[in-house]
Amino acid sequence: MARTPASKRNLLHAPTKAAIKKGVGRKIVNKLMDNRTRVSDASTKNATVSSPFARGSLFPIFFTVFLDMVGIGIIIPVLAVLFLGPSSALFAPTVAMTTRTLLLGALIATYPLGQFFGAPLFGALSDRHGRKPVLIYTLIGTAIGYILFAIGILTQQLWLLFVSRAIDGLTGGNIAVAMSAIADVSTKESKAKNFAVVGMAFGLGIVIGPFIGGLLADPSNFSWFNAATPIWFAAFLALLNIALVYWLFTETLQKPRTTSVSLKAGFSNLRAALARPHLRLIFSVFFLMMIGFAFFTQFFSAYLVGRFSLSEGQIGNTFAYLGMWIIIVQGLITRSVSKRYEPASVLRVSLLGLAIAIPFLLIPNQWMGIFFVLPFTALFQGLTMPNMTALVSNAAHADEQGEILGIQQSVQAIAITLPPLLSGFLFSLHMSLPIALGGLFVAFAWILFVAKYRTVPISN
Repeated sequence: MARTPASKRNLLHAPTKAAIKKGVGRKIVNKLMDNRTRVSDASTKNATVSSPFARGSLFPIFFTVFLDMVGIGIIIPVLAVLFLGPSSALFAPTVAMTTRTLLLGALIATYPLGQFFGAPLFGALSDRHGRKPVLIYTLIGTAIGYILFAIGILTQQLWLLFVSRAIDGLTGGNIAVAMSAIADVSTKESKAKNFAVVGMAFGLGIVIGPFIGGLLADPSNFSWFNAATPIWFAAFLALLNIALVYWLFTETLQKPRTTSVSLKAGFSNLRAALARPHLRLIFSVFFLMMIGFAFFTQFFSAYLVGRFSLSEGQIGNTFAYLGMWIIIVQGLITRSVSKRYEPASVLRVSLLGLAIAIPFLLIPNQWMGIFFVLPFTALFQGLTMPNMTALVSNAAHADEQGEILGIQQSVQAIAITLPPLLSGFLFSLHMSLPIALGGLFVAFAWILFVAKYRTVPISN
């Protein structure tokens, strides 16, 4: 190694040595060193607060959720046509439409029902063993679920579709793990902003997923394309996701925490959500809001088929347009609003806006009219979800983020399990009923929040 010249070394150290010899410089030197330490500590703290990327895991989390949502989005344009289309690959033309809608609702409900058991299970496991290994194992389950779903389509085995969605739902609890990882690398002030990153990944996945699903399911593009083709692609994405998590994801859990692990934890979580006074109201509002939003999202594709006779590609384009607006909202508006307003202040406005926007989707008589309403739905939903999650996360201790967000996922899972079971019947009566009821439940959530919510203590 090259040595510093003696003359420069003397120049650097001479003032300090001279001051010490005079007996007056030691205090000055110590003060300068203290100031340097404070500046260094402040810089480190600011870097952590302002940029969670400094800990190296926010981008991999974003990409993990993004690929997960692409896989989920791919199925959206396939299901409605698969069950309700005139050339259904599963049913003969003689099968009654009421039977088809009821079975579609039951299949849609299978996924969140699996999440109800899986989210708290894998949330607790991630608190105990770390986020990374749990993410990898759950993504393996996701890949298996897609493979079984594709086989079920090709062999026309309806029961195999239910098994595959149950497996995928169970391992779909990895969203709670991803949320926990984001909480690990966030401060109280940056949580809403960073949870919006998940919203951006969700929106981007909804843009690309349905578009790919509609493209790959259309045999007019290539003769060998069919309803199973996009599902095979989703399985490939899940395998790619496993490799990316293994190579890119940096473990975010700093202090493992021993928690009980059980498939029955979902029921315990529902009791826990009601037992904690400072979380009971938040979870009640969240429950009603998710029921309402599920009534809209889960049968919106069926509504598009029944009302406008859309194809897989057209359904994919509609959801892609919705997802594009979600990206804009999460990437620009939500992150900007979170810097100026507390989550509770945002929710008082966004819940009301969402309650109005959802039933407005029933007004257009032409397919293109839907495109004028969807931006408002995306705006208010994009403001609601990250701020609701931030409100829940801020009410929990730092070492129980996996548990508390697992509880939230359990509440969400049971909330979105109920609507499709009822929507199948409602849709057979009138195709507008599920969406209308969705707006009504979100309105109930807004009324409860405005009437009862008070600031809760925020845990460290």
